[in-house]
Amino acid sequence: MGNCMKYKEYYGTIEYSDEDQCFHGKVLGIKGLVTFEGESVQELRASFREMVDEYLKDCERKHIAPDKSYKGSFNIRIAPELHREASLRAANEGISLNALVEKAISLYAATSFHK
Repeated sequence: MGNCMKYKEYYGTIEYSDEDQCFHGKVLGIKGLVTFEGESVQELRASFREMVDEYLKDCERKHIAPDKSYKGSFNIRIAPELHREASLRAANEGISLNALVEKAISLYAATSFHK
């Protein structure tokens, strides 16, 4: 996966601000905004890990379960016509709509991110 870092099952974006002369990013897949920054890649990585650890400690202090970065379910909104076509295709293939969507996303992800 390009322009992302991974630590303890959490992913963080990697961006660069020429104006501020620093790297910055945010932790993906959790509610709320958890950001980090650094002047070098090493500082950015250390800041990312520190913020993930701080997020987990904060959840522990508040006695709440930390958000799982990706739990395997999400809601999508699509055009009614596409919904109908996908449902008909799934029925024609003898699979559920969820299975069809998972198959489509798997094919897209395999061709888009692993180049």
